[in-house]
Amino acid sequence: MSKAEVRKIIHIDMDAFYASVEQRDHPELRGKPVAVGGSSGRGVIAAASYEARAFGVRSAMPSRLALRKCPTLLFVRPTFEKYKQVSKEINAIFSRYTPIIEPLSLDEAFLDVTFSKYEMPSATYIAQQIKNDIRNELGLIASAGVSYNKFLAKIASDQDKPDGLFVITPEDGAEFIKALPIEDFFGVGKVTAEKMKANNIFKGSDLLPYSKWELQQIFGKTGGFLYDIARGEDHRKVQSERVRKSVGAEMTFSQNVSTPVEINERFTQVFEKWWERYEAHGRKGRTVTLKIRNHEFETITRSFTDTKYVVDKRNVRKHLDQLLYESISPGVALRLIGVSISSFESDTEQQELKQLALW
Repeated sequence: MSKAEVRKIIHIDMDAFYASVEQRDHPELRGKPVAVGGSSGRGVIAAASYEARAFGVRSAMPSRLALRKCPTLLFVRPTFEKYKQVSKEINAIFSRYTPIIEPLSLDEAFLDVTFSKYEMPSATYIAQQIKNDIRNELGLIASAGVSYNKFLAKIASDQDKPDGLFVITPEDGAEFIKALPIEDFFGVGKVTAEKMKANNIFKGSDLLPYSKWELQQIFGKTGGFLYDIARGEDHRKVQSERVRKSVGAEMTFSQNVSTPVEINERFTQVFEKWWERYEAHGRKGRTVTLKIRNHEFETITRSFTDTKYVVDKRNVRKHLDQLLYESISPGVALRLIGVSISSFESDTEQQELKQLALW
C-alpha cells in the first residue's frame, strides 16, 4: 500500500456509556458499582460501570445474577432519551473534525480523518483532541483506536480501556494480527470462532497457510474477509450514510432450554436487549419478527405488522408472547430466540410529523 493510499481511521468507543452518563449526572453514584437496568426478578443489565465490572457484572446479565456477584450494586433505570441526546452531542464533536462518520450505536463510531477539516497531519493527535473535547465539554471518558483500516481501529480501541488511545500503524498491522486471538477478531462470532478452533485456527497467524479459496470453502463469504484480515487488509470504507433496515437481538443458548420457565427467562433477556436497541435506534418501525431455532436446528420465524408504529412496549411483548406460544411444540427444546423490527419510518415521514406537531 503506497503512502498516498493509506487511510486514517479512528474508532471512538465511549467507556461504560449509560452508566457513565448516570454517574456524571448523579454525583452520589461516582466511584460506586452502578448498573443501568431493572432490578426486578426479570431485569437485565443494560450497562455496568467499571466499578461494577470489577465484580464480574456485565451488560445483558440477569439482574439477579449481577446482585449475587455484587451485593452492593446500585440500580438506575435507563433514560434512553437522555442517552440519545448525549450521543448527538458527541457526534457534533466528531463533525468538527470530519464529515465522514459511521455510527455503530449510541456509544461508538468510526471516523475517516484522512482529509480532516483542520488538515491536521496526525490521526493520533485528532483522536486525542476528540477525547479531550468529550471530557472537557461533556464530562465523559472515551477510548480511541487509530489505524489504517476499520478492523484494526476497532481492535485498537479495546486495547487500553478505559480512557485509552492505542495506535496500530501500517508497518505493525500484519504483525499485530498474527498474535491476535481469534476470539478478539471484530465481527467473528462465537459459532465461527468455534469452527475456526476446530480447524486448528487459534490466532491470526494460523490463518496464513490457507489460501483464500480454502478459507471460503470452510467459512463461506467470511473466508475471503478472514484471508485479507490475516494480512492486515480491510478495504471497507467508513460509510457516513448507512440505512439500517432492521434492529434486532438474539441469543444462542449454551444449553438447550425446554421448560416454560427457562424459555420465558431467556426470552425476557432477548426482549429487553432488543427493546433497548430499538429505542436507541431513534426510528419507529411497524413489522416485528420472532425467530426461534430448536435443537434439531429447524428455524421458525413469525411476524406481525402493526397498523401504527410500535411504541407500546407492553403491547408488543403481549403479541410476541402469543407468537412464541404458537411457535413452540411441546417438549421441543430451543437453541435460539431472536426478535427484530423493520419497516421503519422514513426521513420524509419524520419531517411531516414534526411539521404537523407545529400546527
